[in-house]
Order: sequence, then structure tokens, then C-alpha cells
Amino acid sequence: MAEYNQPSTLEEVEKNFEQIKPLMNSTEAYYESGRCLFCYDAPCVKACPTGIDIPLFIKQINTGNLNGSAKTIYKANYFGNTCGKVCPTEVLCEGACVFNEQGVKPIDIGRLQSFATTKAMDKDLSLSKAVEKNGKKIAVIGAGPAGISCACELSSMGYDVDIYEAKSAPSGLVLHGVAPYKITNEEALKEVEYLQRQFGFAIKYNSPVTTHEQLTDLEENYSAIFLGIGLGKTASLLIEGEGLTNCIGATEFIEQMKLNPLQTFIGKKVIIIGGGNTAMDAASECARLGADEVILAYRRSKAEKRAYEFEYDLAKSVGVKGMFNISPVAILGTEKVEGVRFTKTEVIDGRVVPVENSEFDISSDMVIRATGQSKMIELLEQIDGMDLDRKGRILVDPESFQCKNPKYFAGGDAVNGGAEVVNAAAEAKIAAIGIHNWIIGEETLGG
Repeated sequence: MAEYNQPSTLEEVEKNFEQIKPLMNSTEAYYESGRCLFCYDAPCVKACPTGIDIPLFIKQINTGNLNGSAKTIYKANYFGNTCGKVCPTEVLCEGACVFNEQGVKPIDIGRLQSFATTKAMDKDLSLSKAVEKNGKKIAVIGAGPAGISCACELSSMGYDVDIYEAKSAPSGLVLHGVAPYKITNEEALKEVEYLQRQFGFAIKYNSPVTTHEQLTDLEENYSAIFLGIGLGKTASLLIEGEGLTNCIGATEFIEQMKLNPLQTFIGKKVIIIGGGNTAMDAASECARLGADEVILAYRRSKAEKRAYEFEYDLAKSVGVKGMFNISPVAILGTEKVEGVRFTKTEVIDGRVVPVENSEFDISSDMVIRATGQSKMIELLEQIDGMDLDRKGRILVDPESFQCKNPKYFAGGDAVNGGAEVVNAAAEAKIAAIGIHNWIIGEETLGG
């Protein structure tokens, strides 16, 4: 089990957060790509939400056609480099590899994907031929994987695309919410800058869209609007003590830590409340930043946790402890966090039920709430005719990702409620094609 001291320099931070999928060199890539059976009707392709032709790009690596390999990847997934690092390949493409059935280590698809795309970015490989502008402008709200993927696809069809981003940097949760041992800030920004050079879309930073007036202005000046707004702040637990100092949402904590690791407070004893992948990331990060003890507390059983098993194993490998079937009742303290009061739970007919007279306290000086993110309902309610489900997710046509208000399209977490980067990239590409087909249809009707 790894042990970490609190880092005092950025070099020590980098050492504590060594990449779990380090970049291959050319020799490693050649030998690993040579292991692939290049299956016909390959199950790995079916397991990829963007449908990358995995056997083809691996064969292209093995034959020295790195340009062709990168083009194969980017043709299907504009976040090909990022997804090679942050995708849960263990349960997607690599999880479907036929070698698993033989008890053999599956092909390291994610790292091969990152290898080919990194080579392409380093040489600024051209991904597509210049296309004639069609005179139409599209607005995209949000510069995360969904928004940028949509912008790439639309730009490749001749549209002028402006992305409106509330923050001062792109990539959404890739930059602000993914653990640095999966992808560094530099790597995340590098791919966005590469895509911007390739496709020419514009990103207007520090430009939040929050009012009906702003939306009306976009509607008047653009042919269509794509919502790649993702999700909001960490959802509240609705218990006493959430306002205490050193009680923070997991997304907000990870953003602080990624952008300013040396100034981010880390308690000596940290309790993470939640059982999803974000909880695992936050727990692992606390351990790597020198916390003496990190406890994951989840209201259901270990078997019912939402996190992938490999994510939980990664957290345990750095000393994180799991406590299951317990639910927080209150966060204790006067001004700062001093502990958490829990009750034991049991699951009856799928519902979590507290066990009577089972409350107990655990001391801690920091609490991180990994309880999911709230929906951007305040913004969505400003849009005329927008339809949401009971959980606040945008309802769209599954074939085109068009909203009930026909001028709007959407994809990514705002639609699926919180999935992977690869899902956002896949949905946004479909939405871009939907936008194109709708505009053509409107022109035909208008004519």
C-alpha cells in the first residue's frame, strides 16, 4: 500500500500523482499493437460509445502509419487523446477484448489510443481538408467535451461556431473535475488547443449565459444553439452542519486541487460521503495529498456502490478505507468540521432505511460530499418550451438530440445525467448532425 507525505512543491505533487496510464514509447506501442488479433466484428468496437474502429487504428500503429491511426481515432471521437486516458476502458473496450475470455491481459487500447493521438498533436497533424463556409452560425453553450465535440463536427461542415464558456478555461470536468493521475491540466488543454487550430471554432471565455435576455439574443443571431452545459454544483445532503468550514463538495474540491494543489486544504482525517467514481477520485486525491486517514462512507452495501470496481481498488491501493451501510445524519462542529454523526442503514425493497438507535460519531477535520451534481435548472427554465424530466435532465429526440424547443439541441451530462467523456463526445456528434439536418430542412421548407 502506497503512503504519501503532504507535498510542498509542484514537483512533489507531480510525483504523488504519477500517471496511472503513462504514455507509451514507440517500442512499447509496437509490441503492444502486435498482440492484437484484429478481430472481425470486434467486440471492443461495439463497446465503444463513439464506435472507433479499434482494430484498424491498432493495425495502423503496428505498420507504422501513425497519421492514419490518429485520423481513424479522431474521425470517430474528437476527444480521442483524453478518452484514451480518462475512459473506463477496463469496462468498455478493454473489458470487451476477446483475450479476457482466455485469461490473457487485454490489449492496452487506451494507452495505444493516447500514443497515436499524442504523436498527431505534437506534429499538428491536419485532420480534415478546409471546407467552404456555408454562412450559418451556431452558438454552443459550454466548452466541455460535449460542446467542443459539437463545435468540431459543425465546423467540419462549414458552420461558424462560437462557444460561450463561463469559466476562464475549457474542457469542463476534464480540466476541473478529473483526477490528475488520469490526465494533467496540460494534457487536457493541449487537445482543446489542437482541435481549435484544426477546426477554427471560437471560444468566448468568462462568458456565462444565465438570463432570458442573453438566450433571446443568441436565438436572434444564430441558426441553432447547442447546450453542452453539463451539471452544476455538488448536490446538498440537506443535513445540519453542511455550512461548516472544511465541508466541501467533491467537484469543487477536485477543481481547487487541480488548479491550485499547494493551496488546497487537506484535513488529517477526511471523510468522503458517497459511493460513485467521483467519491473514489476525491478519496484517492486526499490520500495522495498527505491525509493521515481517508474514509469512504456510503449508505448502501459495497456491492451496491456506483463506482467501478477498479476505481475502488485504486482508492484502496493508496490507503483509503471503506465503510458501508452508513448514512450521515449531521456534520459536527462549531465553526469548523469536527466529525460526522452517522446512522447504520439497511436496504429494504431497494430503499435505504435507517436502523433505529444505531447512531454513532466519527471524528474528522474535513468532509467531502460526493453526492452527485445538481442540474442547471435555473438556466433551463429561462428557455421557452424546454422540456425536462423529473430529475431535471433535458429531454431530447434520441435520433437527433433536438429539444422540444426546435432551435435548441443538447448532449452530455445535461441530457444523460452524468456519464463519461466518451458519451458526451458521441452524443454531441449526433447532435451536430441533427442541427445540420434541421437547418437544411428549415431552408427547404422556407424555399
